[in-house]
Amino acid sequence: MRDRFFVELCRMVALLCISFATRNNYSLILILIGYEEIILIIVTLLATICANAQIMRVDELEKYAKEKYGDKWTEAAANISKSIELDKNNAMTFVQVISCDGQSAEQLYVNLNYWFTATFNDANSVIKLNDKESGVIIASGYMADIAGHAGGTNSYNVSIKPVIRVDIKEGKIRVTYSIDHYDVTVLAGGGIMGALAGSIPTRVEEKWVLDKCYPFKEKDVHHAKRTSSKALVMSYAYSNVLLDKIEEAAKHGLVGNENDNW
Repeated sequence: MRDRFFVELCRMVALLCISFATRNNYSLILILIGYEEIILIIVTLLATICANAQIMRVDELEKYAKEKYGDKWTEAAANISKSIELDKNNAMTFVQVISCDGQSAEQLYVNLNYWFTATFNDANSVIKLNDKESGVIIASGYMADIAGHAGGTNSYNVSIKPVIRVDIKEGKIRVTYSIDHYDVTVLAGGGIMGALAGSIPTRVEEKWVLDKCYPFKEKDVHHAKRTSSKALVMSYAYSNVLLDKIEEAAKHGLVGNENDNW
């Protein structure tokens, strides 16, 4: 039902664009672009908006990170690293127990299941396990484009896919947030020197494990100290935002009015 609505919405917007172009004699543009291409552009834009709107947009997260940790990414990353330590799997993992006094395990599950289902519901953000009997929900999140940098030779664009687990008991929940690598799109030859030389960059998808990146590795093996620094700060900020939203959902539901008094 949701997919059909999305397609119909795109079709309606595309028709409006075509109608506007026709009335204003932009027929040449329509011929060059084509009806299907218009729909593809609209679908891409709407999909991007929907994906980024689930928890927090990247620009909002960056603003939050700068306000909390400063806008000097390398310095901020070094400071954050003093308070965290990679676990035995070389992952950055945070565990927080949240007291939810007066809430039964049943009610907490209902609230959190509602929030997880609404939040992790696309190809990139998915629920991996939802076990009501055991009181466990595990999801794989996704935040695209948290860091990017154009160096001398290459350019980098970083996304993350943290694993979020919630264990539910009577009157409390335990939230575990873990990330062991960055998903990085590298444009080899796409840096400043490559652009000046007019070279065509080569796209390479890489996974950068945290223990090989600055500040956990003083000499970043990817020679991308600033990119790794911003990726850490943004990942850390995202964990704080996510934990706050899970606590809010557990205590008050998705919209704040889920209760039996109706």
